[in-house]
Amino acid sequence: MATKGKSKESFAHLLPLTPAVFHILVTLADGEAHGYAIMQEVNRRSGGIVRLGPGRLYGAISRLLAEGLIEESEARPDPEMDDTRRRYYRLTKRGSEVLASETERLAGLVRAARSTKAVRKLRPA
Repeated sequence: MATKGKSKESFAHLLPLTPAVFHILVTLADGEAHGYAIMQEVNRRSGGIVRLGPGRLYGAISRLLAEGLIEESEARPDPEMDDTRRRYYRLTKRGSEVLASETERLAGLVRAARSTKAVRKLRPA
């Protein structure tokens, strides 16, 4: 699933991302991670709002791999420092492009909401 020369339209069918997928991509944007580390980081970044169990996480990872948004890393940490059964994942160029598009889409939604009188009157909790 090479992405060279592909336009935004080539992944428009993937948007909007689910919160779980968005958080997985955001986590991998900071670097490679294995499944359990992804689950912990998504929980931390979302303030506990997005919780990924193994079934949900690995189902999402399977779809992200199939769409070419992430790939399994061949680089392995020192076996004495890590469990050799772990699989590490990283964001692909296509995954970065999808994440950037979704971030722009969400920012547009926030701008639209903030332009309303009702939202401008709200104070953060």
